[in-house]
Amino acid sequence: MQHTQPSSRQTSSRRVAGVILAAGKGTRMPGDLPKVAHLVADRPMVAWVVDAVREVGADPIVLIVGYRQEVIRSLVQGDDDIVFAVQSEQLGTAHAVESARSVLAGFDGDVFVLAGDGPLIRPETLRTLLERHRSTGAAATLATSVIPDPTGYGRIVRDPAGRFEQIVEHKNATPEQRAIREVNPSYYCFDARRLFDALPRVSRDAVSGEYYLTDVPALLKREGRRVEVIDAVPPEDVLSINTEPQRQEVERILQQRLEVPR
Repeated sequence: MQHTQPSSRQTSSRRVAGVILAAGKGTRMPGDLPKVAHLVADRPMVAWVVDAVREVGADPIVLIVGYRQEVIRSLVQGDDDIVFAVQSEQLGTAHAVESARSVLAGFDGDVFVLAGDGPLIRPETLRTLLERHRSTGAAATLATSVIPDPTGYGRIVRDPAGRFEQIVEHKNATPEQRAIREVNPSYYCFDARRLFDALPRVSRDAVSGEYYLTDVPALLKREGRRVEVIDAVPPEDVLSINTEPQRQEVERILQQRLEVPR
């Protein structure tokens, strides 16, 4: 994978790491590759996410691997800023991030947590997210998006003053919550110590048996920590890849971007 140089230095000396979730098979995708190894605009989809987080200065970049992990490892062979953490069982997104605890032991800084199947991510969005996170001293900051059709996405529930309350998954949302068009595209920035302190307190979902990262911001808020939300993700960028038609649509958007002179 080709390195890109950070386009600007961080104004703070505080470190930032990246955690990218890349352990899944992608059962609705053709073939037997790990989902994030499928090509989009001639590159593995996870490569676009790695480049974006690298461009804003993240180091180390932790790839959470699991299914056919040797494929993912081969894609980034020789990238000295990348380390791996293995999610041995698929027990949800919070469990996946917990897998990174040992490789980030002693890390004192901020950490992006991102999905590896969202190659439309832009470095400037991550920069905006990090700036809000640091300027407010938040324990967690979410970059959100307001989209015309939020069906299927987790909704961002705010209190009357506009402050974050919780993320509610579509299947659990009330009719009033389903009317909310501000959604969670899974762009997170956490204080690393607060994140890893909170993860063991995430409850197992009664239906799926999994542990969800979406529960962490509300957990931190209940404990008196500051949680920030910023509407920073362009609606076009929310599309992630779960099926071959979605891969084709994302590829079309990326190809259009690549053709536009910067």
